[in-house]
Amino acid sequence: MPIHRPGAAVPEPAPLEAPPVAVDSAVSTVVHAAAEIVPETPVEIPAPPAEVRALAAVQRITNDTPLIPVAKGMSRFGDHALGWLALGALGALADRPRRRRWLVATAGVAVAHGASVAVKRVVRRPRPEHPDVVVHCATPSRLSFPSAHATSTTAAAMLFGTLLGGVGGGVAVAVLVPPMAVSRLVLGVHYPTDVVAGAGLGAAVATVARRWGKR
Repeated sequence: MPIHRPGAAVPEPAPLEAPPVAVDSAVSTVVHAAAEIVPETPVEIPAPPAEVRALAAVQRITNDTPLIPVAKGMSRFGDHALGWLALGALGALADRPRRRRWLVATAGVAVAHGASVAVKRVVRRPRPEHPDVVVHCATPSRLSFPSAHATSTTAAAMLFGTLLGGVGGGVAVAVLVPPMAVSRLVLGVHYPTDVVAGAGLGAAVATVARRWGKR
């Protein structure tokens, strides 16, 4: 420990910089705590027949194909937005000159995921459960609308896309969002409107995060 001599100037402590993972964890904890206020019990309402038919049509094409394990891998990556949060934390650690922008973008993804959880618990739409629909993976909740995977993926594509060299947000959205959205139908865990609403919510949160980051 350094010794302070009378009359000597006391050095100012170096500013502490919050680790990216800690920021992500704190934001995610707050939004999940807010969502816990609303119960998770689904409202038993019948799914629109057109949505069931569309979901079943997708599965008739994809069942018993290599798309199932691929979709399962994408599902694990997107669970709780952890894959995207890890990517944001890695970007913040590797790209020191733009660390603040990476932190803001990563926080935006965490908020987008939390917003989807909150909306789920307000709408309380049950997940697909129909004889024509095969569910290929477990889910963290019984609620379907909106798709949290589609929400966080859209937000990550918009926010990280502009930070990855040569990749624009629009290009990243076009490359990343459709496969993730379709994978939720392939696995039988969401209706088409779930993934469309999730993408819209993710885009809205990302737009706000961009504007806030510029300030």
